Amino acid sequence: MDSKSIGKTIASLRKKSGMTQSELAERLNVSNKAVSKWENGQGYPDISLFPSLAALFGVSIDYLMLQKKGIAVAGNIVTDIVKSIERYPDAGTLVNISSFAPAIGGCPPNVGVDLMKIDPHLSVYAYGRVGTDENGRFILSKLAANGINIDGVVYSKDQPTSFTDVMSVPGGERTFFHVRGANAEFSPEDINVKALNCDILHIGYILLLDKFDAPDPEYGTVMARFLKEVQGEGILTSVDMVSDSAGNYGAKVLPSLRYCDYLIINELEICEIFGLSPRRENGEINKESIILAMNKAADAGVARKVIVHAKEIGFILDAKSREASFVNSLKIPKEEIKGSVGAGDAFCAGCLYGLYHHYRDQQILEFASAAAACNLFAANSIDGMRSADEIAEIAKKYGRLP
Repeated sequence: MDSKSIGKTIASLRKKSGMTQSELAERLNVSNKAVSKWENGQGYPDISLFPSLAALFGVSIDYLMLQKKGIAVAGNIVTDIVKSIERYPDAGTLVNISSFAPAIGGCPPNVGVDLMKIDPHLSVYAYGRVGTDENGRFILSKLAANGINIDGVVYSKDQPTSFTDVMSVPGGERTFFHVRGANAEFSPEDINVKALNCDILHIGYILLLDKFDAPDPEYGTVMARFLKEVQGEGILTSVDMVSDSAGNYGAKVLPSLRYCDYLIINELEICEIFGLSPRRENGEINKESIILAMNKAADAGVARKVIVHAKEIGFILDAKSREASFVNSLKIPKEEIKGSVGAGDAFCAGCLYGLYHHYRDQQILEFASAAAACNLFAANSIDGMRSADEIAEIAKKYGRLP
């Protein structure tokens, strides 16, 4: 057992449980000094204390002893101004906004908070940039309130916190108007790779992180160089991207795949990388095209899993065996859908949770699709998410599309 890793786990769980070192010491009938030594990595509890620790924190003994470090989520940090409209207007016409509210958005906020809602005992670390403005303070307060470590978030002096106007119509369709702001300054120099203390680092979004998307003479892109450095520390890498009609997918995405353990993107993105069509002329999903694109991603270097989500179905490809699986989405009645902002991030959070806990491929998709369905029950990106147990019940309640 590694005393430093166990100490960090105990400290993280203690803080999330709202206990002081003195209170934990009293409950275990040990000294304050003993708890302090554990958390500083100067030793670990006697083996006989692990059952009591696990019971106090509501985790398994294996969770304490297997030295799991958690998940780091890096990338775009955004304030979403979600505006509900009855329909999207034609050019030159007016449509009323029936309601609007600020919400957190972007990869670290959405995926990070979703992970914490799925499992409050998980250690989640956020990395990104915000401005020294009200939107930045709003996002960081939300992350901290949900138990996410925000030590890795840095401030931009001149740029505002990135924000997006999200126009949401009944049924969940939405349109985005985005200001890059501080995200345009976020770079690998903002992350001390040597100091990362996680099992998986997930970063999003390629095509929306200017410094990471920049060319690199040796690796193709700065993102590819960064991912290789992260892998060099024994950390698994996971990548997401955005659908950008003006994006140079080949130049900006392909180099990163060589240093990517998990690729989690949607059907439009996986097919756009390789010049394929995700849908047939009648609008139906083109499974053959998507599976071909997933295999091409594995050929390009994705080491472990290629995962693709669409509105009606999810796919997973094991990069080593090349075995592909798919699971249909849950059958959620239209009248219960409040919005779909962040549904892709919710699916991603479900995947990361399943990957972190070594779920089988089919189980990963089943869990992730149910997590994405939870997201539909709220107008913003996080309020619909539920705990892991509740997600399982959601899947039983609604069933799946045929």
